Amino acid sequence: MFVLSKFSDLVRIEPSKFSKSTEEALEDEINAKYANKVVQDVGLCLCLFDILEVGDGLIRHGDGSAYINTVFRLIVFRPFVGEVLVGWISSCSEEGIRVRMDFFDDIFIPKGNLFEGCIFVPSEQAWVWRTEHDLYLDTNEKIRFKVEQEIFTDQSPQGPKNILAEEGNNGDENAQQQMLLQGGSVQNIAPPYSLVVSCQTYGMGLVTWWD
Repeated sequence: MFVLSKFSDLVRIEPSKFSKSTEEALEDEINAKYANKVVQDVGLCLCLFDILEVGDGLIRHGDGSAYINTVFRLIVFRPFVGEVLVGWISSCSEEGIRVRMDFFDDIFIPKGNLFEGCIFVPSEQAWVWRTEHDLYLDTNEKIRFKVEQEIFTDQSPQGPKNILAEEGNNGDENAQQQMLLQGGSVQNIAPPYSLVVSCQTYGMGLVTWWD
């Protein structure tokens, strides 16, 4: 679920931070820039793990800040396909179930990835697994699931032509998953990083079912 990723960056230290040690100032700036941010094709960065190399600081004319080439490692949330995770149900709809974790909530279980025999009950806003006894998948219940797919979405600024082209590709499977993660509207921007997961094998589903 968590990996260490190596980065190299030119870190800017403002003059107001010169009273701190170099390592402390670098740590603050790196966490401010990367913590809780998604890096394309890397994952969700959580915090700094360690600093590997620190170059000489250079001060630019007219700026006053120090710029330091720094090599460091970050703790990154990047579960692998097939990994089993635990979270909580955020909401249920006819399309499937949205799931959240303590620090990440762009997780979606499409209806096709639920147990065979599951049906959606609109009056309850919940999914029910029809077995010998009805087993409910309710909001705020703790759920175990398996990662099936990860989706990275480039959120670089785009021109009008690119936006129209993307909206024309809404039939694409990834685009549909992104729409569902955002409530099903093409007007919403897809999250930079999201997971499509399943809940249809032994041990999956509500944690209380298997206790």
